[in-house]
Amino acid sequence: MKKIISLFLLLTTSVFAYDQSALMHAFNSVVMIRGYQENGSLGYGSGVIVGDNQIVTNCHVLRGTKKPWVSQGDQTFSIVSVKSNPWHDLCLIGTHGMSRIPAPLGSSKLKKNSEVVGIGHSHGAPVPLTIGGLIIATYPIDNGNLILSSAKFRLGASGSGLFNMQGELVGINTFKTTGYGSYYAVPVEWLKDLMNQKEFDEFPVQGKALWEEDEDKKPYYLRIAIPKAKEEWNSVERLANEWVKKEPNNTEAWYELGFAYLSLNKKDAAKEAFKKSNQCDKKNIDPIFELAKIEKNDDPNQAENYLEQLNQIDLDKAAELKEIFNK
Repeated sequence: MKKIISLFLLLTTSVFAYDQSALMHAFNSVVMIRGYQENGSLGYGSGVIVGDNQIVTNCHVLRGTKKPWVSQGDQTFSIVSVKSNPWHDLCLIGTHGMSRIPAPLGSSKLKKNSEVVGIGHSHGAPVPLTIGGLIIATYPIDNGNLILSSAKFRLGASGSGLFNMQGELVGINTFKTTGYGSYYAVPVEWLKDLMNQKEFDEFPVQGKALWEEDEDKKPYYLRIAIPKAKEEWNSVERLANEWVKKEPNNTEAWYELGFAYLSLNKKDAAKEAFKKSNQCDKKNIDPIFELAKIEKNDDPNQAENYLEQLNQIDLDKAAELKEIFNK
């Protein structure tokens, strides 16, 4: 009963529409994955039931153990096979005797500021923990979108589910920038390719993941995360300038450059970068929001125009902007 209450408490404060029964089903689709490491310690992670005796998790959860198993509540289930894509950090586990209804699959094509729920065994909690958050950004990669959200997760929640408010699995919580709280989930679309991989029964799973790539080889949206969190704005400016030169039509690249300029008190340069971000994607709420704040004192009429644009795209973000205007 406590786990049901905890989920409902999470949702009752939400202003977003949600499907309560679907989210309860999502909650019940999350499992814990355990295994003894080479040093004798017990390692753990999370997974999501996505088919008959099929569980998706991160491959790095399975790296250090030769005999992993699945548990849900006081029940345990043996693992008989695995399909892996280490680079995408996704593994599909085959179990025995686990008859559960799988989580429905959604899409990683998510609107900024839309609400999501992360459900997983953070800190090895015996029942899944739930945490709400918002979509900060999505980054196209390999026929899906890497998801950056504010739905926090901790050690033990690798491989857990990121769900939309209709209870659909949209991503697998995978990694965060160390110590600085940028939380990333890999796209659910990658699961479809994984299902076509060859099945094997040998553990541990090996192989480097994309987020473990050398720093200078990572995509810019990952390279920029730590200096931004540490507020090292000169570094962010440098990286963002490299990013826009490489991807001149990327709305996120121009937004990050504008944010770096703004943080360095380069208001005019920031305004131009935000305008270019808006030109690349008229529905990106972030540059519109920042432009409106800049123009609040410089050009109130233009600020109102930006507010009207936000009203057409995201009412909640527009309401946030109105509060700033009224101060």
